[in-house]
Amino acid sequence: MLTAFTRATQIFQQLLYAEPGFRRASEVHLRLALMFKVLKQYDNSLKHFKLTLADSNPCISSQAEIKLHIAHLYEIQGKSKQAKEAYEQFIQGDNLTPTLKAAALRHLGWLYYTVSQLADKNVRENLAIQHLKASVDIDSSNGQAWYLLGRCFSGVGRVHDAFDAYRQSIDKSEANADTWCSIGVLYQQQNQPMDALQAYICAVQLDKSHTAAWADLGVLYETCNQPNDALTCYLNATRNSESNSNLAAKIKFLQQNLANMPLQHFPNKNQTLPSIEEAWRLPIPAELTSRQGNTGPAAVPGRGPGTAAQDSDSLYGDDKKKRLKAMKRPSTEPLEMPPPHPPATLSQHQLHMMQRMVSNQANLNPTQQTLLRQLQEQHMLSQQFKQQSSTLSSQGRVGQQCGPNPPSSSLSPLNFGGLPGLNTSATIQPGPFLNPLETSPSKLDEKFQFSPQDIAMAEDVLAEIAGKGSSSLSTSPKLGIPSSEGGSCPSSTPSSVDNLLQGSKDHNGGSLNLNNSGGIQGRITPSGQGRVTPSSTSVHSSSPQGSTRGDGESNCDEDDDELAKDSKYNKEIFTVAATKELGLVLKRSSADASLLQKETRPAVVTLDINMSGSKIIELSKGQGLIHPSLSSILGEDHPPPHPPCAPSPPLPKDSLNPPTPSVYLDNKKDAFSIQLQQFCHQQPVVVIRGIAGALKLDLGLFSTKSLVEANPDHPVEVRTQKQQAPDENFDNNGKRLWYCDSTRGVTTVAKYAQYQASSFQESLREEQEKSKGVVKDSDSDSNSSLTSKRRKFKTIKFGTNVDLSDEKKWRVQLHELTKLPSFARVVSGNNMLSHVGHSILGMNTVQLYMKVPGSRTPGHQENNNFCSVNINIGPGDCEWFSVPEQYWGVIQDMCERNGVNYLHGSWWPILEDLYEEDVPVYRFIQKPGDLVWIGPGTVHWVQAIGWCNNIAWNVGPLTYRQYILGVERYEYNKLQSYKSIVPMITLSWNLAQNVGFSDPKLYNAIKTTLMRSLRQVRMTLDFVEDLKKEVKWHGRTSDEPAHYCEECEIEVFNILFVTECDGQFLVHCQDCARKASPTLNNFVVLNQYTLDELIQIYDRFKIHTDPIASEGTSSSEAKVSVTSPMLAIIPISPSKDTKLNSAFSQPHPYPVSIWPKKKGRAKLSSK
Repeated sequence: MLTAFTRATQIFQQLLYAEPGFRRASEVHLRLALMFKVLKQYDNSLKHFKLTLADSNPCISSQAEIKLHIAHLYEIQGKSKQAKEAYEQFIQGDNLTPTLKAAALRHLGWLYYTVSQLADKNVRENLAIQHLKASVDIDSSNGQAWYLLGRCFSGVGRVHDAFDAYRQSIDKSEANADTWCSIGVLYQQQNQPMDALQAYICAVQLDKSHTAAWADLGVLYETCNQPNDALTCYLNATRNSESNSNLAAKIKFLQQNLANMPLQHFPNKNQTLPSIEEAWRLPIPAELTSRQGNTGPAAVPGRGPGTAAQDSDSLYGDDKKKRLKAMKRPSTEPLEMPPPHPPATLSQHQLHMMQRMVSNQANLNPTQQTLLRQLQEQHMLSQQFKQQSSTLSSQGRVGQQCGPNPPSSSLSPLNFGGLPGLNTSATIQPGPFLNPLETSPSKLDEKFQFSPQDIAMAEDVLAEIAGKGSSSLSTSPKLGIPSSEGGSCPSSTPSSVDNLLQGSKDHNGGSLNLNNSGGIQGRITPSGQGRVTPSSTSVHSSSPQGSTRGDGESNCDEDDDELAKDSKYNKEIFTVAATKELGLVLKRSSADASLLQKETRPAVVTLDINMSGSKIIELSKGQGLIHPSLSSILGEDHPPPHPPCAPSPPLPKDSLNPPTPSVYLDNKKDAFSIQLQQFCHQQPVVVIRGIAGALKLDLGLFSTKSLVEANPDHPVEVRTQKQQAPDENFDNNGKRLWYCDSTRGVTTVAKYAQYQASSFQESLREEQEKSKGVVKDSDSDSNSSLTSKRRKFKTIKFGTNVDLSDEKKWRVQLHELTKLPSFARVVSGNNMLSHVGHSILGMNTVQLYMKVPGSRTPGHQENNNFCSVNINIGPGDCEWFSVPEQYWGVIQDMCERNGVNYLHGSWWPILEDLYEEDVPVYRFIQKPGDLVWIGPGTVHWVQAIGWCNNIAWNVGPLTYRQYILGVERYEYNKLQSYKSIVPMITLSWNLAQNVGFSDPKLYNAIKTTLMRSLRQVRMTLDFVEDLKKEVKWHGRTSDEPAHYCEECEIEVFNILFVTECDGQFLVHCQDCARKASPTLNNFVVLNQYTLDELIQIYDRFKIHTDPIASEGTSSSEAKVSVTSPMLAIIPISPSKDTKLNSAFSQPHPYPVSIWPKKKGRAKLSSK
């Protein structure tokens, strides 16, 4: 499942990157949101749901359904207040279907019942019952709502009402394991052990991995003085779920005592209850088997009484697909599993088509050959199925027979084999949404069946081979039209609500249907009522076209002939590609004109950096109406950015723990040497030891005491983490994992200082007790746990991201850092980030970190791959791990395999995994006064091994490698819908205005960015002028931050599309503005720079051919003149004759010249 979803998200992201203005982008964002929700990447999911809402184009889901998904996201993230507000706001909305409103009330009611922060207990219980009653009043057929209402009644002691609600749940065919477990709890509370036993047995037979039911059944046996049966149940409870300390204690106690206890101590004749083996074989009472049918139950593993987020993975309560119509037979009966769904059999027409394609196989193009293989494979599968069915019928059975294994009489966990009623076959649900799969991930490798669109495409290919018009071959349906061959158009009516994604499933709990999810060959109409149709020369349909709009109404009735009338939009070509993971997916191609007869888009005008700015504007004029989406600064011919492959050949194993490049400084002259700067620029990571002493830095200014004295109420972001060894990362069950648990909070400098001090004092006391021989269980000692599997970790607080940018508050501290050499300073003329023109917190400003032992900065690359500087204030040490930039693609792939997002997620690599993948890791200790230089793109993670503070910021050396890595990450972030906090376009214009370059590669890279930015400005103006929209002058202040799109968070340069919302003015990019309103209604278009200004800067940006200033000019000549008021004029004064060691003797690979700004250069400022 992970592989399939990961591949699907990659394809969708590449589609949106290549065509940001794609007319069906709302459908793509919806699917991305649903898949990210299943993968538990909730921030990504939320972003794509919001992008779907912001798009006015038609979407298969209504706006109400999307809003309900967003509220549910808040709930499963634990953001209870936001979830409550979202549900309440949703319920107050208009035009809600009864099913949606009932679902929202159900979730809101359960939220009140389970979250103590929302109100007092009595108030919460009353509100919970009130909302759940309202839910069942609206939709009385929803068994899940009845079950939750029963839980609430049980919690407040209304036993009779609870039994009635549970009975209603069973009557509505929602008798899953949770329901029977809760009934068992009620019977046990009423001192009816036999009835409780039967209910628990029902629960565990419905779901043999139901932890709560097994645990409660164990408690029942224990109270009835049957410890052997209790132990069996407890072992089963821990077999398929996370360990529980209470259960572990019970298991350990019973195992130790039963081994020494004679069997006659527990005579069978005195047993209150049948043993677990006998109970398993008992027939279920008639009242429990009154509902008959063939549909398997939908038990939710591990859920029952005591589980807080009971409904976290069921958004709409899919009753009709969760019906329990067949209760358990006695387990001694052989179980007849339903026969597997037969593969679709090819019709006579399709067989004839396959034969004709075989006869013309030598003339088939690759696409046609792929279709032929798929037809042959489908035919082979259908023949195999017929043979298997015939064989099984001759043996007197159809399908697979299985039965439960006899229950074990030993104390080992039960192994009952297949349970009755459990559906183990993969099901592909109709519709474009992700539905629960009752299968393992291996089922994804099975062949997908053909959709009507696939068949229509194959028929078109046959027509092309036969030289006929395709209209005579078939009446294949368009997208979403029901047909006898399968596939139907899901709507957003109440009947289809339950087919939506069922919340946050496990990774193997979802399936992507390709029949109606865009995985077809087709073309996109330019209108807002666009659709996808098979890309033949004429449309085969005798049915009216249907497409669901965002409001749930069908609105798609245009003829294909209208496509040819519109020359402003590209008619894009997609074909069906087959992959192992996904089956049939969209693949962009340059299709044969004879096959598709498509109108082609005119070629993009070729531009060159040697052209003048006015020539670029002239050639770009009018292109915005033909190529509306050419925003990539990598170029239109550049493929979508992607993580790099592992370097080849791999390093030998004895080179995977290389020594860390390090330098020891003992005087100021060495610190300011050009060789030190060159050495740092050539290495992925460098630790510079003794720099604080050499430069006489007063690090005490950054001590906790000084911070409290200066600004005690200054805010501190706090991360709550588990204290572990630096090379370990375990969950509570002792399982190694990559995910690094780190939750966010806020405090103040004074409060964290108090915590830091008390933590130190507590550690001293523990050391003193150990020295005296007093031994007690430590929270971080795995041996103190009652089971070897479960680890108990000490919780720690990490004070991070303390902002020191305010010069008034931190003047003394910031002034002290000006003692550093220019290449490592916060503000410097040869630091790219000093030319951004505004503050970027933590990048071109200082941030401080306050740590206790175990505080972790999880794995990451710096924003936009910029370098970073980190100084340890002390008194304790920090341990660093770093990996060269070339291996970040390997680590990204490992993150995905371990279920954590590389950019958004919190991860801590397992060193053994990196070793197996041949990834080299630098590992070193940073002592107080040491400076760590992180090179561009270096992956790193850090842990404090003592009590210490650190200060850090980013720098951008004026080198080609730094610039190009920044641009590549800028575009990769765009692909991933991740905000680049370094505005590379704005930065490039400022660099062109402020700095002269002698490195041809760096100069060409910046000039190319300017050329494409200039073209994009002209193309955007084409779009605005075509709509006859006025462009208003706005200008830009000297310290105004770069602007980002409110929706997709990409940088918006020069032309701003602005709307007003609640008194705030929100900036949008061109693509998001078009999606919100194709005619830009309610948008104001603002202009920050004139074309003449930009042309002047572009034309004056020339390569500097003077001798390198850093080697041949005096410090007074090597100044940087800048327009940004945040920068001072900083001289570069390198030492010419300093030689630290032989490592510095290598030539500088990136020659850069910093020269004064000439008079008359254009300013990027407001008029």
